[in-house]
Amino acid sequence: MDISIQFKKGALELCVLVLIHERDRYGYELAQSVSEHIEVAEGALYPLLRRLVNDGYCTTYLQESTGGPPRKYYKLTSTGETHMKKLVTEWKQFVYSVSRLIERGPLL
Repeated sequence: MDISIQFKKGALELCVLVLIHERDRYGYELAQSVSEHIEVAEGALYPLLRRLVNDGYCTTYLQESTGGPPRKYYKLTSTGETHMKKLVTEWKQFVYSVSRLIERGPLL
């Protein structure tokens, strides 16, 4: 398996939580927003969204759409916001640590 796929899987939850924290979003909108930064299959997003709802990090509600059926929006809960902040802190520490390790090597 391509290692970059593993990177994306690891970062996808964080990206989705940050985007929902900005404002409530529906699934397709989330897929488009994530894809602006990292290439991800839309099919990988929906199982993650179900898990985030099941774990209590997000709730959903339906909102009428002008262009079709109602859309299911995802909203961050207070538990989800706490979880997101923890992931952001862990991510920054991870990136810092790995960057330091890479920079001390002879590759750069």
